[in-house]
Amino acid sequence: MSLSYSAQVVLAGVSLLGVAGGVVGSFALLRRQSLLSDALAHAALPGVCVAFLLTESKSSLPLLVGALVSGLLGTLAVTTLVRRSRLKADSAIGVVLSVFFALGIVLLTRIQKLPLGNQSGLDKYLFGQAATLMPRDVATIGALTAVVLLLVAFFYKELKLLCFDREFGASLGWPMRRIELLLVFLLVTVVVVGLQAVGVVLMVAALITPAAAARQWTDRLSTLLLLAAAIGGGVGVAGTLISASWANAPTGPAIVVVSSAVLVVSLLFAPRRGLVWARLRARALARRIRRENLLKDLYLEGERRAAPGALVGWSDLMGQRGQGRRRLSALARSLAASGLLARGSEGVRLTAEGEAAARELVRRHRLWEVYLARRLELPLDHVHRDAEVMEHALTESAVAELEELLGWPERDPHGRPIPRRQGLAAPPSPLRGAA
Repeated sequence: MSLSYSAQVVLAGVSLLGVAGGVVGSFALLRRQSLLSDALAHAALPGVCVAFLLTESKSSLPLLVGALVSGLLGTLAVTTLVRRSRLKADSAIGVVLSVFFALGIVLLTRIQKLPLGNQSGLDKYLFGQAATLMPRDVATIGALTAVVLLLVAFFYKELKLLCFDREFGASLGWPMRRIELLLVFLLVTVVVVGLQAVGVVLMVAALITPAAAARQWTDRLSTLLLLAAAIGGGVGVAGTLISASWANAPTGPAIVVVSSAVLVVSLLFAPRRGLVWARLRARALARRIRRENLLKDLYLEGERRAAPGALVGWSDLMGQRGQGRRRLSALARSLAASGLLARGSEGVRLTAEGEAAARELVRRHRLWEVYLARRLELPLDHVHRDAEVMEHALTESAVAELEELLGWPERDPHGRPIPRRQGLAAPPSPLRGAA
C-alpha cells in the first residue's frame, strides 16, 4: 500500500511519539505514576489555550511551550497538595486533573467566541488529530524525542535506582529528588509532544499501554524499555496504516485501539504472566499433585498392610480422597504410561520406580511435619494439612537441608517411620552433621 506524503509525515510523527512514550511510560509504570501522566495531559490544556491567547497563533512551538509550562504547574500543584495537606496522592491528582481540565475547557470555549478568525482547530488537543501534523511538527517531535532518549540513556542508572529503591539511593547520597523531577520533566515533555497526535483524553493510554504490554514479557528494565519502545513505535505505524486504509478513521484513537489490542494479547499469552499460560500451569500443577497423591496413597496403603507394592482395589482408592472411578482410571493410565504403576481390572499397584517416587513424597511430608511440630510448635492436628501442601513444593535440595537441620529424624510427630533418602542405609551421625 502506497502512502501519500501527508500520511508518511503522520507515520513518522506518531512512530517517534510511540518510541518516546514507550520508554518514558515504562518508568511511569514502574513508579506507579500512571494517574500522574493522566493529570499532566489534562493540565496541559489550559497552557495551550493561554499560549494561543498570548500569541494569537496556532504555531506548534508556542502552543507546546504553553502546554509544557502548564503541565509543570500541574505537577507542582500535585506535589504541593500532597506535602502541605492531608490529601493522598490519588486525591491530589484527581483534584488537579479536574481543576486544570475544567479551566482548559472554559478557556477553549471562550476562545471559540473571540472574533479572531483563526481559532478553529484548537479542540484537536482534546482528542488529537494526527492527520494535521506538518513536517515542522515532526521535526519538533523528533528533536524532543532525541532529547528524551539521550536523557534516559545518560541517567539510566539513576532512573533505575529511583524506580526500584529510592531510599537506598538517597542513603548513598544520590540526589533522588532531582532525579524524580527529571522523570516528571520527561513525562511532561512526552505528554506535550503527544497532545496533537492523540489528544488530552487518550494521551495516558498512548503513554502507559505500550509499557504495560511490554511489562508482561520481561523482568529486565533494559529489555522492558526496548520492548516498550518497539511496541509504541509499532502501534503508531499500525494505527496510521489503519487510518489511511479506512475512510474517516481517526489516527489517534486507532493507535490507542491497536495498543490496547497488543496489551490484551500480552495479558493473555505472555509466557510468565499471561492468563492463559497461568491457567495452563495451574492445571498442570493440579494434575501433578493428583498424580503424586495417588502414588502416596498407594504407598500408605501398602504401609498399613505391611505389604509394600500390594494390589490396591479401586473402591479403596476412591474412598481415600473422594475421587470418582473415571478420574482415578485416567490418573492410573498416565502413571502406568510413565512406568510408575501396574494396572489391573481389580486395582493398581506400585512398580519399583513408583514405590521410590512415593517413598520420597512420604519422606518430604513427614519431615515437614517434624519441622512444623518442633520448630514452629504447631499442634499435631494442624501439621498434616500443611504438610499435604508442602510435600509437592519442596525441592530435593530443600529437603536435604531440612533433614540436616532437624538432625535426621527417624519418626514423624505421630510416631510413623520417615523413609530414608534413596541410597542411604542409615542416617548420618549427628556429630558429623553438627560439624
